[in-house]
Amino acid sequence: MTEHLKDGTREDRSARAALAAVYGLTAGHRTAIVAATVLTLAASALGLAQPLVAKQVVDASIADGPIGLSLLLLGALFAVEAGTGAFGRYLLERTGEGVVRNLRHSLVNRLLRLEMREYERHRGGDLIARVTADTTLLREVVSQAMVDLVTGALAAAAALALMAWIDPLLLLVVTLTVVAAAAVVASLLARIRTASETMQGAVGAVAADLERALGAVAMVRVHRAEDREAARIGARVDEARDAGVRTAKYAAVMSTAVELAVQGSFLLVLVIGGLRVGGGREQSLGDLVAFLLYASYLVLPLSSVFRAVGLIQRGMGAQSRVEEALALPVEPLPDPTPPDRGRGYHGNHSDEPALRLDDVHFSYRPGRPVLAGVTFGVPPRGQVALVGPSGAGKSTIFALIARFHEPDAGSLYFGGRPAATLDRRSCRERIAVVDQANYVVHGTLHDNITYGAPDAKDEDLQRVLRLTRLHSVVERLPGGLHGAVGEHGSGLSGGERQRIALARALLTRPALLLLDEPTSHLDAANEAALTAALREISRECAVLVIAHRLSTVQHADHIIVLDGGRVSARGRHEELLTTSTLYRALAAGQTLRTAVSPDDTEAPPPRQEPVTR
Repeated sequence: MTEHLKDGTREDRSARAALAAVYGLTAGHRTAIVAATVLTLAASALGLAQPLVAKQVVDASIADGPIGLSLLLLGALFAVEAGTGAFGRYLLERTGEGVVRNLRHSLVNRLLRLEMREYERHRGGDLIARVTADTTLLREVVSQAMVDLVTGALAAAAALALMAWIDPLLLLVVTLTVVAAAAVVASLLARIRTASETMQGAVGAVAADLERALGAVAMVRVHRAEDREAARIGARVDEARDAGVRTAKYAAVMSTAVELAVQGSFLLVLVIGGLRVGGGREQSLGDLVAFLLYASYLVLPLSSVFRAVGLIQRGMGAQSRVEEALALPVEPLPDPTPPDRGRGYHGNHSDEPALRLDDVHFSYRPGRPVLAGVTFGVPPRGQVALVGPSGAGKSTIFALIARFHEPDAGSLYFGGRPAATLDRRSCRERIAVVDQANYVVHGTLHDNITYGAPDAKDEDLQRVLRLTRLHSVVERLPGGLHGAVGEHGSGLSGGERQRIALARALLTRPALLLLDEPTSHLDAANEAALTAALREISRECAVLVIAHRLSTVQHADHIIVLDGGRVSARGRHEELLTTSTLYRALAAGQTLRTAVSPDDTEAPPPRQEPVTR
């Protein structure tokens, strides 16, 4: 018994908190909501006046009195009520759209700035559903339910008061039927909210699973997994349908109870009132007509109240999902007055290392270290390669440099400045990353290349097109540089997507360029061209490259060998072949070949030793 009381208390508190949160959404729009409420109440008052005028018309007609003026008044009341109600409803709908607009802006800004680990914990499709489906339901709560609850309750109370004034006995009959309907509605509210939360969650799961399949549709087709994916997503659809059916079942029972109460009370009033008028009691025919009109009028406010209560219950489920998304941790905001960042090729003339890691430790899970005391530096110009077996920590180092995660111990330095003294935006403005994903977004080739530098000059754009040998792609695409590349670059080859990603990175003119397997999708000719481009780039900025192909590694000025999260060796290619057992093993598993490039006859860039402790 005590546990049930505790559960009920927690549920009441949760309901109050959810209602308070929904009310909080109206901040900045409450003036419009109050105006719409006043207009709706005015329309209700005009509607309540009509049965009294109709009573006078009936009584005057029976007494052979004049009714023309009363009929004109009745028509005017009806017309003004319609116009006032319509304008009030327009204000509410407009306010609802404004509220959901602000809420979606808040969600989008939040979701784009989450801590990186949160994207691993939550499915993208479910987060998207919170921005779309859940906010749509909340719009209905704000634009309809909250005001309907207030105006409907006040209008119903006024109608009941007038009915009591006309005939208290008939009002008692109506009250008993309404109370019975209210008891049925109250018993269903918790179930409606639970079913609605389940349905909203299932809809989010549908979006997440569909995004999963469409994001790897080529793999799905090759492995003939269409039926399996359809079954997987279909199961989620069925869950949403089942929850929706449960919600509809409870809503149907609730609506039926209200309709039966209204119809039953109307019939009882008609029968009992008719007998009393026919029996010569004090009640006139006009009184009965007015009471019946109020009884029929009572249908709308009562129905709106019960519908609003059910909608608010469903909205509370959506609100809890939205609040959960808005509570997810985000990255710290950047410093509004950051120091001079010294980014770009042209400003990278300092002798300070572009990057230094000092005894860096990191683990994704406690007790399972990925990096254990990594120390190395990258000079302001030149090329440094990271090599090692899979799982050695190479990609994790890139993630730390991009400030996607923070080290458990140790420090990173950018241009000689501790990363801890710089905000993440300042650090990221110093770097550019080309990873193995080779992201290409929907839009034009120009949009993708200038994504990191939308205001880049045309000469800079032409330079990166030359360095990455993208002119052939420009010539091939319909529309050239402004031609569409398709969803996720579906109209491009893997090598072309990789070169676009490299061009995008180079256009930002970073102080430190991070490359993760930059030649993995390139043929021999483009690999040779990239090798020559990297030589040119490394004369002006620092380049740190993760590489497995020795044709890339052997051109590096310095090589860092990682093993088990530690630096096991460092040096140039020829040195490591004689001094590092691990490097020799990695080399033995590769086809060592010299990449031929147009610049092989050029003098190599001045060698700068990497910075160590």
